[in-house]
Amino acid sequence: MTESSANKPANGEVCHQTTNGVKPCRNGFVKNHHYQQQHQKSCYLEEKVYPRASNGGLYSRPFLESYEETPMLVAVLTYMGYGILTIFGYLRDFLRDWKIEKCHIAREREEQKDFVPLYQDFENFYTRNLYMRIRDSWNRPICSVPGAKMDLVERISHDYNWTFEYTGRVVKDIINMGSYNYLGFAENTGMCAEAAATVTQEYGVGVGSTRQEMGNLDRHKDLEELVARFLGVDSAMAFGMGFATNSMNIPALIGKGSVILSDELNHASLVLGARLSGATIRVFKHNNMQSLEKLLRDAIIHGQPRTHRPWKKILIVVEGIYSMEGSVVRLPEVVALKKKYKAYLYLDEAHSIGALGPHGRGVVDYFGLDPHDIDIMMGTFTKSFGAAGGYIGGRKELMDYLRTHSHSAVYATSMSPPVVEQIITSMKCIMGEDGTTIGRERVQQLAENTAYFRRRLQELGFITYGNSDSPVVPMMLYMPAKIGAFGREMLKRNIGVVVVGFPATPIIESRARFCISAAHTKDMLDMTLEKISEVGDLLQLKYSRHRTRPSADRAFEETTYEDSED
Repeated sequence: MTESSANKPANGEVCHQTTNGVKPCRNGFVKNHHYQQQHQKSCYLEEKVYPRASNGGLYSRPFLESYEETPMLVAVLTYMGYGILTIFGYLRDFLRDWKIEKCHIAREREEQKDFVPLYQDFENFYTRNLYMRIRDSWNRPICSVPGAKMDLVERISHDYNWTFEYTGRVVKDIINMGSYNYLGFAENTGMCAEAAATVTQEYGVGVGSTRQEMGNLDRHKDLEELVARFLGVDSAMAFGMGFATNSMNIPALIGKGSVILSDELNHASLVLGARLSGATIRVFKHNNMQSLEKLLRDAIIHGQPRTHRPWKKILIVVEGIYSMEGSVVRLPEVVALKKKYKAYLYLDEAHSIGALGPHGRGVVDYFGLDPHDIDIMMGTFTKSFGAAGGYIGGRKELMDYLRTHSHSAVYATSMSPPVVEQIITSMKCIMGEDGTTIGRERVQQLAENTAYFRRRLQELGFITYGNSDSPVVPMMLYMPAKIGAFGREMLKRNIGVVVVGFPATPIIESRARFCISAAHTKDMLDMTLEKISEVGDLLQLKYSRHRTRPSADRAFEETTYEDSED
C-alpha cells in the first residue's frame, strides 16, 4: 500500500525543492496541493502556497496533502530489522520441525500429509514468527462504550502471546485514540441511546427475516428516505453490514465485459467486490490523475482484450478518505475525468461521511460538488453515526435495480431496529432536524480537533501522512520492533492507540493510526500529545527533518471551515 501519487507530480502540480522546512514528497520534493481561485493564503504549517496551474478552477478551497520522505538510515535499519526477524524465524521453524520448540499454530495432520495442504505453511511464516511477537497490541478487549475514554480488560501472556490469561482487573479511563467515533455518537447516554432504547421496547432487537419477506419495517423506509435527503440524491438503500455493502453490490452493478478502474489503496471490501464481479480490474496509482486518465484512454482506445470490442461499462472506484493513509480523494478531478470519458463513478465514503464538509455530508460536501455527479454513493453507518451497516445512494432507477439484484438486499437479514434508530437520530442531529445545533457543533469540533492534533504532532517532530483535514492521522514508526513497543508504552500511560505494520502497510512504513473524535477535549488531546512526545523520545520516533515551529498565534478554537449557506 504505497502512496504512489507522491512519486511524481500529477496533472501539472508544482513541486519545489525543500528550502523552508516544508514537508517533502518521498522523492525529496515538496508536495503542495493548495488550490485557490482568488488569492493565496498561508496555512498553519507555514508552507508556501503555490497556485494550481491547470486545475485550479476545480477547487473552491485550499487542499493540502503532504508526505515526508523516509530517512535513508531509517529505511536501511527497518529492512535490517525485518531481515533479522526473518533469519530467526527460519531458525525457530527448524527447531519446531525437530520438536525442540513447541509449535502452537495449526498444522497438517500427519495422516493427511499427502493431501493438498489446508494450511499454507509459507503464508503462515509471518504470523508465527513476527505477528505473534506483538499480538498483544491488537484485539484488546474493552468493557465500556468506545467513546473518548474507555475501560480495558487487562490480560497477560506466559507463552509470548500465543495465549492470553485475563487477570480480572479493569484499566479505567483510557483515552481512546483508535475508534472511528468521529462525531462522538458512540455513547450510552443522550438522545441517541434513549431513542434506541425506546425502539427496542417497541420493536425488539432482531427482525428475523429479509427485507423482501417479513423484515421490511416502517423505520427502514424512514431511514432510507432520510439518507437520500442527507446525501442530496433521489433514493437510497440501507444494508446491515458495511463490508457487504461493497462486496455484494459491486457484483450486482458490473460484470464480465466491463472494466473497473480501482485506486491501488482501496479497501479490501472494494477489492473483493471487484473480484467477485468478474469484470476486468485495472489499478491506478493512488490519487494520481495522470495514471487514471491513462487507464481511461487505454480502455476506450483498445477496448476488450483480443476482440477489441468496446467495454460494456467503465467504472471508477475510489474512497473519500483512505483509512490507512489519511488522504482525501481528488474528487473534483475524478469527476471531471469521469465526465470527459463517459465513465461511471463509485464513491466509498465510509470514513468521510459525517467527518468532512461544513455540513458533515462527506467529501462531496467538502468540495462543494453536485451529488448527482456521483453515480453510486456508498458509505457506512459504523463510523460517524456510531451504529452498524452501510448505504448506497443514487438515482431511483439504480436503487430499484439493486433491490431485486443485490445479494445483500435479497438474502441478508434486515437491520436491527435499535441500530436503525441510532442512525436516524444521529443523522437528524447532524442535519439540525432535531431542533438543536449539536450536530453542526460536533462537525465543527472534529475539524478543529483534527487541525490542532495534526499541527502539534508536526511541531513535535513526528512524520505524519495524509490530508490536513482528515481525522485519520497516521504517524510513522517504520521499524518492526517499534510497532509493539509504541502500543505497549502508550497503554502504560493510559492511551489506547492502533498500530499497523506489514502486510497492511509497505514493509518500511509501519505506523500508528490515530482517529480524532469530536468527543475529545483539548485536555485529552494535550495529554495524548504529551505522552506521544514522551514515548517518541524514549523510542526515538521523531524522524522529521523539517519540524515546524509552534504557532502561538493560532487559537485552538479557530475554525477550519468557513460558514456557508445551505
